[in-house]
Amino acid sequence: MGDSFHEQLLADSAFLRADRRLDTELLDKIILQLNRIYPQILSDKEATKFRNLDVSTSVRVGELLTHLQGKGDEACREFYRALHLHVEEVYYSLPTRLRLRDSLDPLTIPRVQQQRHVLNDRGPVFFLGCFSVAVGMALLYYYSETKVTGGSRVLGMASLGLKRKAQEVLIWYTEEGLMK
Repeated sequence: MGDSFHEQLLADSAFLRADRRLDTELLDKIILQLNRIYPQILSDKEATKFRNLDVSTSVRVGELLTHLQGKGDEACREFYRALHLHVEEVYYSLPTRLRLRDSLDPLTIPRVQQQRHVLNDRGPVFFLGCFSVAVGMALLYYYSETKVTGGSRVLGMASLGLKRKAQEVLIWYTEEGLMK
C-alpha cells in the first residue's frame, strides 16, 4: 500500500471514532496492552487519562488516536497490532484494510459493473413469428399426410435447412409416407 501507519491512522480515525463496536471494555484492553508492553508509547499517567470512565468512549478514542499520531509511526503500528489482537472485526473493517484487501485480491480487481447481456434484441414480434412456425411444423407432424395434403413434401422441403441427422430422419419419414 505504501502508506505509513501514521497516514493509515489518519485515514481510519473518523471510522474508529464513529464505530460503536469499539466499546469501553475493548478500548481498555487496547490501552492496557499499549501501556504494559510498550510503556514508551503510553505511560501509566497517559493510560489512566485514557481509561477515565467519566469521559465518553468516542471522545477517549479520539484523544488516544491524536496522542498516538503525535508519538509517531511506531506507536500507530502498535495500535493497529493491539486492535487486530483484541477487536478483529473492527480491524478488518477499517477503510485502509478494505482498500488494501481489494487491491490485493485478484478476484475483486475488475470492479466494473457487469453489463446486462441482451440475448435477443429483436423483440416479441420475432418470438411470436418463430413460435408460430414451430406450432405450424408441430401441426403438420401431428396431423401427418392423411389429413394435410402434401405433408410429406413439406417435411421433405423443411429438411433442407437442418443438420444431417435431422435431415435423414425427415427424409426417411417422407419416404415411408410415400410407400404407404
